[in-house]
Amino acid sequence: MHLNYLAFAVPLFLAFMGLEYLVASKQGKTYFRFNDTVLNISVGIAERLADTFTVGLFYFVYTYLYERYALLEIRPGVLMWVALLLCTDFVWYWYHRLAHEVTLFWCAHVVHHQSEEFNYTVSARITVFQAFLRTGFWSILPVIGFPPGMITSMLLVHGLYPFFIHTRTIGKLGVLEYILVTPSHHRVHHASNPQYLDRNYGDVFIIWDKLFGTFTAEGEEPVYGLTKPLNSNSFLWQHFHFFLEMLYSLKHARTWRDRWRVVFGKPDNVDPAAREVLEGRYLAERDVVTETPKLNSYVVWQVGTTLLVLFTFLLLEHYVPVFVQIGITILIVLTLINCGAILEQKQWVFYLEYARYVILVSGILYCWPQPVILIGAAVVMAGAFYYHTALRQRYLRFVYRG
Repeated sequence: MHLNYLAFAVPLFLAFMGLEYLVASKQGKTYFRFNDTVLNISVGIAERLADTFTVGLFYFVYTYLYERYALLEIRPGVLMWVALLLCTDFVWYWYHRLAHEVTLFWCAHVVHHQSEEFNYTVSARITVFQAFLRTGFWSILPVIGFPPGMITSMLLVHGLYPFFIHTRTIGKLGVLEYILVTPSHHRVHHASNPQYLDRNYGDVFIIWDKLFGTFTAEGEEPVYGLTKPLNSNSFLWQHFHFFLEMLYSLKHARTWRDRWRVVFGKPDNVDPAAREVLEGRYLAERDVVTETPKLNSYVVWQVGTTLLVLFTFLLLEHYVPVFVQIGITILIVLTLINCGAILEQKQWVFYLEYARYVILVSGILYCWPQPVILIGAAVVMAGAFYYHTALRQRYLRFVYRG
């Protein structure tokens, strides 16, 4: 049986998140907030799902560049693995630094910095946009001459380390602070304190920051999140708000030079008024309802079920037909949008249930094309339309009013 054992990374990372929560609770620290945790994990689910469709593409890019443009013929060996680790981390430093210094790149990276907490769940805040951007930078590695197999293996290992530096439960680590990126260093990077902005870009080694003058040690207690908090739980808004802010600023720029600076200059060149205008346009409807245990339980149930579906899908992906893969992807994305909208306390979340029902039934019919299933599904849908108003009221009462 051909299983994808990388799927076990999902329960493994969840176990570490749970362990950190227990340690923080025992220390009497409040390092987790419900909304932040749900949103962080939701972004991570979307990225891991997207990886299923993009990893093969990234490997193809590395192979294409290696076979046609490799400058050297590098063979695996201890020294070459060390060299690859240093090269990978060096490229990461510049990718990460430019992701903060160039507006277009910041659009992809900003999601990682939106959480106002700092714990292991924040490490999940990686978007598919960021994955594509990183691949563009790492494409220099096969051109140097590192084989695609070596690169892919190194990226898997290199990608594990950053997870463990997103925590407040670990203090400073003595002599390691001079060599590695530690939780203390990375807390500075995620802070919005003026003296901490745009510092400590390293991923594994802190030497690049010290070499290029971007290192700052942790002193004052960091305040996490963006300098201008997002104040939205919307899954879609988190992903696209800065793209829209950039486009808004681009539209209102007067000269080509100003347009160039908006896209390829520093994020500071984006019109600071854009956020408020766009929030008024796209986030105007906000139904203020007091959170209830039932609301939170419903969101937890959806996220938990989605994680189970994701794990099963990843584990058995080689046996899942393409149509079903697409259906599962759409179903998961709709669920993530649904969770964010519920935390935003939107009334239109009920209509997402229709969409999820249609996708679910389509997948069942694809696997078991029985007339009785189609008839039963049609009867249920017809009943839902007939009793639409009553069902909607019951649903919203269940979700929002406990």
